[in-house]
Amino acid sequence: MSNYFSYLPNFEYISRIPGEQNISSYVEVKNLFKRVKLSNELFQDLTNFTKYNIQGDERPDNVAYKIYDDSDLDWIILLSNNIINIINEWPMTDLVFERYMNRKYGATNYDGIHHYESIEVKGNNGSTIILKKGLQVPSDFSFTYYDEDLEDNVVVTDTNLGVTNYQYEQTIQDEKRSIFILRPELVSSVITEIVNLLDSDVSQFSDNINLY
Repeated sequence: MSNYFSYLPNFEYISRIPGEQNISSYVEVKNLFKRVKLSNELFQDLTNFTKYNIQGDERPDNVAYKIYDDSDLDWIILLSNNIINIINEWPMTDLVFERYMNRKYGATNYDGIHHYESIEVKGNNGSTIILKKGLQVPSDFSFTYYDEDLEDNVVVTDTNLGVTNYQYEQTIQDEKRSIFILRPELVSSVITEIVNLLDSDVSQFSDNINLY
């Protein structure tokens, strides 16, 4: 990420250095209030990106090195996925996940039921889906539907599946592992636009990025 901050403009800020008494003293610092993001126009053309599944404990810099041969381009990985808070929006490492589970559920409650989800139910013809899979339902969920082939109401029970605390939390982590990767041949042009936009110090849309 240090490479990203090198592109940010500087500004004069009142000095807070201990012992500095002159109220007119300023120090030059990075303007961290400036932030860029890839524009919606760039995202609308999915050919600009490829899909990638984060492996194991890979960090953004690991992915950047694998894809771009440059770990300093980790910020491109984050921008491509609109990730602001890496702690919450990037998948946890195995060690952090273990600690998180212990803190939230206790070491002996990984297999406790977090909630119940529906299983897929089809009609007698075997093709019509009566109940979709994955809907959150009560533990005693059942329902009745009218079957045209039988010309009668059918009561369906045992349609739910318990999802454990571990399965629930792991699913969230797995969803975070699927990310977008900006195609390597586009990186240089995007960086050039970022530099130009930051240098111009305006808040307006460009072709590929947005400053705000």
